[in-house]
Amino acid sequence: MHYVSGLKLKPELQTHPGFSRVFQPDKLTFGFIMPLVGYPDSPFPLLEDHQKMAQLADKLGFSALWMRDIPFYDPSFGDTGQVFDPMVYLGFLAAVTRNIALGTAGIVLPLREPLIVAKQAVSLDQLSHGRLILGLSSGDRPAEYPAFGADFDNRAERFREAVNLIHRVTTESFPHIDTKHYGKLKGMLNLVPSPRAGRIPTLIVGRAQQDIDWLAANSDGWIRHRGSFNQLPEIVNTWHQNRPDEYFRPYGYGTFFDLSEDANEPVRQNWGGIRAGRNALIAMWKKHESAGVNHVALNLKTLQRPTEEVLQELAEYVLPHFKND
Repeated sequence: MHYVSGLKLKPELQTHPGFSRVFQPDKLTFGFIMPLVGYPDSPFPLLEDHQKMAQLADKLGFSALWMRDIPFYDPSFGDTGQVFDPMVYLGFLAAVTRNIALGTAGIVLPLREPLIVAKQAVSLDQLSHGRLILGLSSGDRPAEYPAFGADFDNRAERFREAVNLIHRVTTESFPHIDTKHYGKLKGMLNLVPSPRAGRIPTLIVGRAQQDIDWLAANSDGWIRHRGSFNQLPEIVNTWHQNRPDEYFRPYGYGTFFDLSEDANEPVRQNWGGIRAGRNALIAMWKKHESAGVNHVALNLKTLQRPTEEVLQELAEYVLPHFKND
């Protein structure tokens, strides 16, 4: 089984400002999981330069900024992510950046009211001039579910229903919808505003307790945790072979990341991420690009060096090898 190249984006996504910036067939792009700062020895990042670094990533030509959905500090996980609520933070970043795509990776859908998520998404889509990519997940922190009065055991079923509900209310006018876990719409209400491209591009982040066929049929792409790089070709092949139509659906992964000052330091993998010099990264990511990986989202929590210095080095020495023409 081999990676299928030469596929095309769905017509409505080919000119979508956010999606087409991040995802193109047979191309690899790079973005960042917020915040843009290293905090290897603390669960709490310092956010003094968060606006400046986001604007720098935009200026230097990186493709996306991704927001995690972490409502509480859970000491057993030891990471608060970008601290700010992802939808609120995206609204702020939409106002202070110009071109970089803005995504969620991902909204924990079983803990949120899907109609409110849909309203937030279409609002962000309009305010960012079409740069929003909506990544959705089922969540991996069981302690959060009791706080919301939510059932952890049926999250897979509620996730599927919520994804369908968001899709329908953002693409249909005055829909008739009867849900099991949420509400009812009887054709008397219409969600406004409408998405700029006719719908909101949607990714599934992680597995969300679903099988591959469902992921491919109900999303525009798949973002996973890094996992084993040895398994990447098989995973990407399986993903593309399970597509329900002739259109391209991208595959990407997220990873903790530390850039060595030694440009020739080989890639070192630990439980959650990678550390390497830029030359080893270029060689590795070229292999990943050939295997069909379309996007890498770098989480700088484990970063030891100053963020600005690392962004500049990646932009000068790495990005030119992965031009998205």
